[in-house]
Amino acid sequence: MTEATMAVTTAQAPAAPAARRLLIASARWRWWEFAVWIAAFAAIVLLPRQLLLLNEIAILALFALSLDLILGYAGIVSLGHAAFFGLGAYAAGLIAKFGYGDPLLGLLGAAGCAAVLGFATSFLLLRGSDLTRLMVTLGIALMLQELANRESWLTGGADGLQGVTMAPVLGRFDFDIFGRTAYVYSLCVLLVLFLLARRVVHSPFGLSLRAVKLNPLRARAVGISVNVRLVAIYTMSAAYAGVAGALSAQTTQYVSLDVFDFIRSADVMLVLVLGGVGYLYGGILGALIFKAMQDYLSSVTAQYWQFWIGLVLVILVLVGRDRIGALFSRITVPFSRGARS
Repeated sequence: MTEATMAVTTAQAPAAPAARRLLIASARWRWWEFAVWIAAFAAIVLLPRQLLLLNEIAILALFALSLDLILGYAGIVSLGHAAFFGLGAYAAGLIAKFGYGDPLLGLLGAAGCAAVLGFATSFLLLRGSDLTRLMVTLGIALMLQELANRESWLTGGADGLQGVTMAPVLGRFDFDIFGRTAYVYSLCVLLVLFLLARRVVHSPFGLSLRAVKLNPLRARAVGISVNVRLVAIYTMSAAYAGVAGALSAQTTQYVSLDVFDFIRSADVMLVLVLGGVGYLYGGILGALIFKAMQDYLSSVTAQYWQFWIGLVLVILVLVGRDRIGALFSRITVPFSRGARS
């Protein structure tokens, strides 16, 4: 049975025993998943001097997760996902600037604004090819960037939104210059939204999304509401990106026009290429690799760090992630056998 057939079958009869067993098996937690999150929280103690960098990784991972929901599970290609990130950043920043500095309130406001924009623009993506979607999403981001630049009385224009003052998280934890509170805060938000996304993709809704991605005509023929599912996941993805933007604004207490920039959308696409698409941990892995490489290479060769990241990307595309993984397994298996003996 192919993945498309399983997805369609599950969408038609989610209560069937076979479909239920499939969902339970796919949603079961693996040991390494626990290890990933334990390591992420242990970094608070183990890497106290890298908390600012780790905070950036957590925010980028959430942004990549938002894109993976539509690209990896619904097949919607976007080159303007920074539109939702930027809108969330400005929404949270303005909420704080006008006297409502509670971080959680800012997150809700950012998620709401981004979700509304995502819902409104999702109908533009229902018709047309991938190229049309690329142009539409890119155009939306560029329009928002120009709007933020022109309305300088509200956004600060080219100087950016300044004067963003945040209240303590939960009324107790102040944001510090070392990034400790920022990282814990961003990591907790990432974990909560990751759990929600994991629940969604391993549900009948998530499996029907995969059916839509693999063969939308067949999915529609068997009764799956394709448009409803695409609108729903696109709106959810926009809300996630808005929250990522809000975290960026709250932890840096500053918002610039760069939040809408095409480079930001391209970077998050690169993160998914590095980590893997259609795999929720791909965004986390890709964000870790991308930020670690950026931090190291920019300190070694500040002018050419993008060249080396581009070279890694070319090698990854030409060789293939599967071949690299197989080579790594061949190297590590003998050592693991020797250790057991």
